Amino acid sequence: MKKYDLSKVSRLSVAPMMDWTDRHCRYFHRQISSQVLLYTEMVTAPAVIHGDRARLLGFDDAEHPVALQLGGSDPRELAEAATIGADFGYDEINLNCGCPSDRVQSGAFGAVLMKTPDLVGECCAAMIAAQPVEVTVKCRIGVDDQEPQEVLPAFLEKIAAAGVTRVTIHARKAWLQGLSPKDNREIPPLDYPLVHAMKAAFPQLHISINGGIADLAAAEAQLGQGIDGVMVGRAAYHQPMEVLGAADARLWRQGEARDAFEVAEAMIPYISDHLAKGGRLHQITRHMLGLFHGKPGARRFRQILSEGATREGAGVELFESALSALRERVN
Repeated sequence: MKKYDLSKVSRLSVAPMMDWTDRHCRYFHRQISSQVLLYTEMVTAPAVIHGDRARLLGFDDAEHPVALQLGGSDPRELAEAATIGADFGYDEINLNCGCPSDRVQSGAFGAVLMKTPDLVGECCAAMIAAQPVEVTVKCRIGVDDQEPQEVLPAFLEKIAAAGVTRVTIHARKAWLQGLSPKDNREIPPLDYPLVHAMKAAFPQLHISINGGIADLAAAEAQLGQGIDGVMVGRAAYHQPMEVLGAADARLWRQGEARDAFEVAEAMIPYISDHLAKGGRLHQITRHMLGLFHGKPGARRFRQILSEGATREGAGVELFESALSALRERVN
């Protein structure tokens, strides 16, 4: 398997997002950028160990470099799940210490782990010892009434001592009670200066910043201030060309900015193959609705796919007709 310099490709990454960054979404994003680091949705360690691994972990080789995000708080379970992920060929194993949902809290993992840095250190050490793939962490700056200036450095010290060298910090607190997961992505104020202070305090760590970054220019601004990497979530999903389209050229000096029509055409063989295997059109096209964001005809493109792709028997012809309608508006 090809080895990637993850410290370089993680200059820009697409965040793990539940119900969004599945294998079809990642394949689509890979057609836009050959370099950006992609993440799976979070998968719990027990699900990896006991569930349908092919369904949960399967991915296309074209998705590389791609990271598996695990949820859990039991070192032995996480070590086993990390080993399984490594055997599947993932380039990185990431531990979720940032998700604030009720389901995650009830399982004693996600953002609640910010309260138990010693346990996180044990989990990371076990995952690192169990398999050869790099282990990373995604965290918040704190939770609830914690003082981020105090808890975040202590948290980073613990994971660094366990052997972690790369971490992504969502620059917001998470409120475990009183805010929904959606509100937790928007209401707690961003504290970019604290994340930059952590880079200064832990120069040996590769630190990526996450939260509120809306386009490639904003990502470049963060990199220009000395941060090692930028992780983008919803903006990369809803306006993929604005975040990823010119990333290879501008961040890695490779190739030219991608054309949205070329990306769409590149997806047609993948769509055809998925349908031939019994898949549904909307399973892929639901991730592509933002491909032409801001372009003339984009609304009609979205409308055709939103209304038609879920229908029984919807095929690649529907996708091609949506593209044709868009071309008519552009031309």
